[in-house]
Amino acid sequence: MSEQSTLAAFDARQAPQGKLPVLALSALGIVFGDIGTSPLYTFKTVLGTAENPSDPATILGALSLVLWTLFIITTVKYVSFAMRVDNDGEGGILALMALLGVKKHRRPTIVAVGLFGAALIYGDGAITPAISVLSALEGLEMVTPALQPYVVPAAVAILLALFAIQSRGTAAIGHFFGPVMLTWFVAMTVMGIWGIARHPTVFAAVNPAYGISYLFSHGMTGFLVLGAVFLCVTGAEALYADMGHFGSRPIKLAWYAVVFPSLIINYAGQAALVLEGAPTDGNIFFRLCPQSLLIPLVVLATIATIIASQSIITGAFSMTRQAIQLGWLPRLLIKQTSSEGYGQIYVGVVNWLLMIVTVGLTIGFGKSDNLAAAYGIAVSLTMLMTSALLFIAMREIWQWNVFAAGFVAGCFLLVDGAFFLANLTKVAEGGYVPLILAISVYGVMWIWHRGAAAVAMRLRDSLIPVPDFLKKISAANVPRVPGTAVFLTRAERDTPPVLVWHIKHNRALHEHVLVLRVEIQSVPWVSWQDRMTVSEIAPGFWRADARYGFMERPHIPELLAAGKSLGCTVDLDDVTYYVGHETVISREEGDGLPAWQEKFFAVMERNAVHVSDFFSLPNDQVVEIGRQVAI
Repeated sequence: MSEQSTLAAFDARQAPQGKLPVLALSALGIVFGDIGTSPLYTFKTVLGTAENPSDPATILGALSLVLWTLFIITTVKYVSFAMRVDNDGEGGILALMALLGVKKHRRPTIVAVGLFGAALIYGDGAITPAISVLSALEGLEMVTPALQPYVVPAAVAILLALFAIQSRGTAAIGHFFGPVMLTWFVAMTVMGIWGIARHPTVFAAVNPAYGISYLFSHGMTGFLVLGAVFLCVTGAEALYADMGHFGSRPIKLAWYAVVFPSLIINYAGQAALVLEGAPTDGNIFFRLCPQSLLIPLVVLATIATIIASQSIITGAFSMTRQAIQLGWLPRLLIKQTSSEGYGQIYVGVVNWLLMIVTVGLTIGFGKSDNLAAAYGIAVSLTMLMTSALLFIAMREIWQWNVFAAGFVAGCFLLVDGAFFLANLTKVAEGGYVPLILAISVYGVMWIWHRGAAAVAMRLRDSLIPVPDFLKKISAANVPRVPGTAVFLTRAERDTPPVLVWHIKHNRALHEHVLVLRVEIQSVPWVSWQDRMTVSEIAPGFWRADARYGFMERPHIPELLAAGKSLGCTVDLDDVTYYVGHETVISREEGDGLPAWQEKFFAVMERNAVHVSDFFSLPNDQVVEIGRQVAI
């Protein structure tokens, strides 16, 4: 690669490319799978929770709550507000956390909130594929009750196949996702119109008075119904998190032109059908379909839920990489499955853990109705945390006064808080599952970060100023041998420990030495102008600081090739990379990390991806020097 092409590659931000309608179609297949398949189970769950589900006041009240929830949370909060707050084009709670808690100020509380919100998404991410695929296949029971025993085995088989093909990537079939989901939304719209034609007065539910009246006239039952109503917006967080893949305009176009109208019409169609006298047992969604087209609809619904599940899995991979880059997870093996896009990745550990949990939930709960009890609590808490962060963004980024920001964020917090409290009632019925998963993920993040900080602190204690080090090797007559040595370090100053260890063990030093520190910043992308700074601190001795965004993959050889323009004249044809490998042990004086944390961190450290792979170093040019570090 020439120097010019290398520079061009560094400046390419991987911004969304293509015409607006094409990007909007692609967004249908990636962003809206979860929220787009929620009509399969939401309305039947709402009526199943309510008393007198065939009563017109109950039906219109439930529909009113669903419609206004879609409008307030998705359209107003996420599409109109949250998507205006981005971290250099990236969205989602992790990007928002990096923007407000690290980039603007060092705020541990905001960082903790953002990380726990991200951990919660893992929790509900395991439930989404299970409930989506189960709800689609339950349409087979509408074809003939004899197929009911085969629903769970078929769901398990589909989920196993879905997770098994992740390592191959989705580039070959990904371009079909958008057209398939467009077909799905058109089918839902047509079915909804057919239902509305049976009872057109159903649109009276647009009046929010029906929903408010139901909530306040049914006591505890009305409150419990809110937990079921929330299922209609469980995919809303994805609109914000996937903003970096497509940009805000394509997502907004897809939402307003296709998704939002389709959801409103389909939910209204289901409500109209029940008002007309259709039974509320079984799956109301599939009752909108003529019997002759039921099997094709079940097939389409199954494909749509597979696409929705794929989006959740891909999102988990992307979020894992962000957490690794920001220093909150150990280095994991990340496989780029396609050259078409940076988001086409595969993380094996995450994939198999998600598969085990998802399949276990499918077998353990057995029906989408049962899974609905466990669904929503994690996402509702994530949304609550996002609203709190949005208040800070309104004050600091938009410069709103405290009253305006407080009023808007207060409204969001009130709505999110009500849904979270309603979902808390599901904890004993299965809501504990995503909470346990989220707490486990957050615990891993917290211990890793504490351990990494403890290692860095111990290494800083033994740093030697560069002038003192050079005097020391000169006085010891340490020979200089031909070639270039690149020492990777985490230290911001002085002589890196790996260089000191090298001299101690090998008693020689290369003629040309480059000390390189790589910093992952709290922005998604870093331009070439800000990529690297180089300074020559002694003849033949350089120090360089390289900066990458948390959405980028460090590639050190390419970086050094482009770095020649900055005056770093190292010979890349004869270079050896030196990396340190720390073996973590307990501190004898007992004032370090608790023993259980040290042991857990040590296990993660031993199983983390090697630093040479993380930085794309050529394996045949890497020398690893180890030492024990007591934390």
